[in-house]
Amino acid sequence: MADEENEEPKKKSGLVKILIFVFSGILLIAVGLGVGYFMFGSQQPDPSEEIDAIIEKTKEEAEAEKQAALDQAQNAAEKVVREKPEAETFVTTYFEFPGTFTTNLRSSRKFLQLGLGVSTQYDDSVMNNIETHQLALRSEILNVMSEFTEEDIQGKAGRESLAKALADGINEKMLKLEGFGGVEEVHFTSFVLQ
Repeated sequence: MADEENEEPKKKSGLVKILIFVFSGILLIAVGLGVGYFMFGSQQPDPSEEIDAIIEKTKEEAEAEKQAALDQAQNAAEKVVREKPEAETFVTTYFEFPGTFTTNLRSSRKFLQLGLGVSTQYDDSVMNNIETHQLALRSEILNVMSEFTEEDIQGKAGRESLAKALADGINEKMLKLEGFGGVEEVHFTSFVLQ
């Protein structure tokens, strides 16, 4: 009998807890809906005002497009197109010497290290000759480099002077070896002065 009395209050307390949770959930949903309506649902825009705004915006865009087209037409009328002259062009062929060239500069404790490439617009025989005589050309390049001082190679003009001297030296050596030089320009792929 004592056991039956203890079970009744437990059943009632369990039922009360369930009812409290259900009512709390319903209350939270109601509060959320109320806040949502208050924030978002109280003011709805008038559709006619939105349509008027869209129409005004499209009118402004159309006027801006017209003005841009007029400006473009005026600019096109002012510009004159110059045609490209018909000139014969040649393909330029490049060759890069493997490795770098390092030598001491004249009257200096500093040394110069260069990566070199050459170019020509003659046929492939020039590049084949350069590949064939790389050893002799490497020696000639080092000789020409060692004739320059530190002051001689300063700035853009100094580098251009060195490149011209190298091209002349390579062409002279190729003229002795093959009867034709053909190197038109020397290009530096690296240039280190230390």
